[in-house]
Amino acid sequence: MSAAKRGIPLISPRNQPMDFFEQRFLSQGFRVIAGIDEAGRGPLAGPVVAAAVILPVPEFQEEVQDSKKLLPEKRETLYKRIMEGAVAVSTGRVEADEIDRINIGRATQEAMVRAVRDLKVQPDLLLIDGIVPVPLTMVQRTIVKGDSLSLSIAAASIVAKVCRDRIMLAYHEKYPQYNFAKHKGYGTREHLKAIKTHGYCDCHRKSFRGVDPGLL
Repeated sequence: MSAAKRGIPLISPRNQPMDFFEQRFLSQGFRVIAGIDEAGRGPLAGPVVAAAVILPVPEFQEEVQDSKKLLPEKRETLYKRIMEGAVAVSTGRVEADEIDRINIGRATQEAMVRAVRDLKVQPDLLLIDGIVPVPLTMVQRTIVKGDSLSLSIAAASIVAKVCRDRIMLAYHEKYPQYNFAKHKGYGTREHLKAIKTHGYCDCHRKSFRGVDPGLL
């Protein structure tokens, strides 16, 4: 049994192009490959957002890479190009109250499931960032550091990040005292101080360390 079928994450050989995995699986007979990634596992506030992206490999030639390595302006530019050039794009989100009920690990998987199910084109293979497959009866492969190694996953990381950042900007308008526009809900010193001063709001994850339920 292959490593992929045993659930062992795939690792790319060094110095391979970003579409290495896509080309590999296309050569094996797969035709519609969706990259899956998430944004927002670690913050103290806001949703976890997952994205599923199907790109027209090899026609899509943009310089897509891991969203964490991109400046916001570049990320926005690539987001627009992905949205215009992709075969299909969808997102799924799980809000803070549901994260508190089911935990962040399960919430992340649920966001990914929602993103995949909302795709307008049915994929025959999922490429997922990390080591944990999603609970769907679909062919899927996990890739260690996939957002840096797979074109489709990197595109999904950009879509998820941009969508989540926009959500946090909306929360900033509603709750300016936390300055979500700056830290996007992560546990910075400024954010922790704001929680201590103002208590938590309805988009905070009350089960996370640093968001003290005893403050209110």
